[in-house]
Amino acid sequence: MGELVERVDEQDRVLGVVDREEAIRNGRPHRIATTVCRDPRGRVLVHRRPEHVSRFPGHYDWLIGGGVEVGESYEAAAARELTEELGVRARVRFVFKFLCHGAISPYWLGVHEAVVSEPLTPDPSEIAWHSWIGEAELGEALRTWLFVPDGVQALRRHPGFSSPPATPPPTPLRR
Repeated sequence: MGELVERVDEQDRVLGVVDREEAIRNGRPHRIATTVCRDPRGRVLVHRRPEHVSRFPGHYDWLIGGGVEVGESYEAAAARELTEELGVRARVRFVFKFLCHGAISPYWLGVHEAVVSEPLTPDPSEIAWHSWIGEAELGEALRTWLFVPDGVQALRRHPGFSSPPATPPPTPLRR
């Protein structure tokens, strides 16, 4: 067995425990926790996924996160993922959640925010490049870089951001 997650229904009620890959393969909703990281100046962390990963290689994202473990809260998972992926500890604040139909499979996506003031030490197996950018720059990046589609879906729903463009950009810009 790989990573165990709670299989949930369309109301985010737990139905049982399942291997995450099995949930994805069979289109079974499970839980994912993510965080929008801001620096003390309010800039947003954007990162690019490595080319070797199986899901969305080379795509950009503005969310840090991963699967919610069995018995774990969205908030605890979001904080754990910050430590695993960025090497930082930060207090996360829940913002919203929604049933994301996802490019790969459906899942409940819990979106959090955190102010990160300590230096980042990104896990190279998860993050190939990163930078802090302002919201105007994020809007421009969404028009010119290839973003993870589920992250764009979350951005459209986020109450603190204006809507991104409706269509994904044709070609990613590399940094």
